[in-house]
Amino acid sequence: MGMGRRPGERQQELWIATSRVASAPGHIFYDKLNGFLDEAGFDAFVEELCEPFYKQAGRRSIPPGRYFCMLLIGYFEGIDSQRGIAWRCSDSLSLRRFLFLATDEDVPDHSSLTRVRNRLPLEVHEKVFEFVLEVARKKKLLKDGNLCVGVDATTLEANAAMKTIVRRDTGESWPEYVRRLMIEEGVIDEDDDPTDEELRRFDKDRSKWGKKKVSNEEWASPTDPDSRILKMKDGRTHLAYKGEHTVDLDSELILAADVHHGTDSDTATIIESIATAQRHVAAAGSEAAINEVAADKGYHSNTVLVDCQEAGATSCTVIFWG
Repeated sequence: MGMGRRPGERQQELWIATSRVASAPGHIFYDKLNGFLDEAGFDAFVEELCEPFYKQAGRRSIPPGRYFCMLLIGYFEGIDSQRGIAWRCSDSLSLRRFLFLATDEDVPDHSSLTRVRNRLPLEVHEKVFEFVLEVARKKKLLKDGNLCVGVDATTLEANAAMKTIVRRDTGESWPEYVRRLMIEEGVIDEDDDPTDEELRRFDKDRSKWGKKKVSNEEWASPTDPDSRILKMKDGRTHLAYKGEHTVDLDSELILAADVHHGTDSDTATIIESIATAQRHVAAAGSEAAINEVAADKGYHSNTVLVDCQEAGATSCTVIFWG
């Protein structure tokens, strides 16, 4: 067999027969998932659910079923940005097949995903989440009876930069605040206009002296006021949220995914997460009840133990580890 060589630059053909277009055998997981969703009438369900949020006239949007399938791809592929989801779908023939994209159709742009996400309220996304849980129940993945769930949380970076924060009392930006401190300490006169480098140097010196402190009581983001200043797990300080998941430990199905303020303690959010998971299970048509909760020691408190006991009709056992 002779060795093939990669061709250099060449002019692309203007016309090409459909039979000659590259194809892929498909991914067994996505093919199976497509079969389950099609059998359950997923596209018809989400189109009926989303129709009130669209006008009858105008340019056609992304089909709602395709939008939600792209979100599923982001979850399964571990992609946390809409730009990344759009690129991944464009790069994969098997994912194009999963999205039912014709040969001459482009993958929806990331900006189109953003417009759809802004158009559809949270309640619509929650209804779709419950629909998928119902499909899982019908396929015997979500079992009836007592459930043992695991609850855990992590920090999520907000789409806002620390350099944009402003003081709650005066509305000063960070550079304006640092300039005022320089004036108060006699480093510069009121008429002086320090350069960005001088501001950074003074701010860095304050950090060395232990004077540089940023609190959520004094500072906020004007672009994302719900975010909180938080120290991330890698040591960086960033505007962030707290994401908390409740998972069925038997099937490993996610029953709830809540987002809280980054400063909310674990003991303050666990009951809400358990209640949300129980509501989703009931909405999926299951009579299962959560009677065991597993969480790490950060969730331990006497109040949590009492509230868990009172949360359901059956007894609730809380298991802490770590």
